[in-house]
Amino acid sequence: MSEHRGRDAGDDRAEAVGARMRRFRKERGMTLRGLSSRSGLSIGFLSQVERGISSIGLTALNGVAAALDRSVADFFDGDPPSGDDDKVTRLPFHFTLTRRAEAATEYVSGQQTYRMLSSRGPHLVLEPLLVRIAPGGRREDAYGHAGEEFAFVLEGELLYEVEGVEHRLFAGDSVHLRSTVPHSMYNDTDHVTTVVSVVTPRLY
Repeated sequence: MSEHRGRDAGDDRAEAVGARMRRFRKERGMTLRGLSSRSGLSIGFLSQVERGISSIGLTALNGVAAALDRSVADFFDGDPPSGDDDKVTRLPFHFTLTRRAEAATEYVSGQQTYRMLSSRGPHLVLEPLLVRIAPGGRREDAYGHAGEEFAFVLEGELLYEVEGVEHRLFAGDSVHLRSTVPHSMYNDTDHVTTVVSVVTPRLY
């Protein structure tokens, strides 16, 4: 396959996220080695992300954000829709209710689009997401982080690597793991893959 291709929106988004990562890191006077140590990601990978060469998944970005004392939202344009906090405070602490008609918060990182499937709620630790993975992206390094992770393939195919072993998932297949085990997911097909993912702890 040729390495030459036109730029797309995913390239621009990867560059924007990488530029913010570099700016936040330098604002804290932190080296790439320091960020690597704090986030658990390799220096080489972080360097590629900062230069817009590689994209970074949301869970890995969450580790970088924590290391830089930032929120994940700081790495993206715009803010999540307002009003969620008001809705949450009117509900009992033990649940939230999200209607289909409500505007969902979405974040785009590289080839992946993440749609938040529930409102924020105090004392809730699960993060349910609808993830759409475009084809033709760059493969991420396997990465471990605190918590658990579950992925259910709704449509398409997904190559899911767990501890160095690749598993091809089809529609109806799922994987559930402790997130401390190095893992990554990749769409090596020509079509968009849609996944319901639930991770802990919450990313926002």
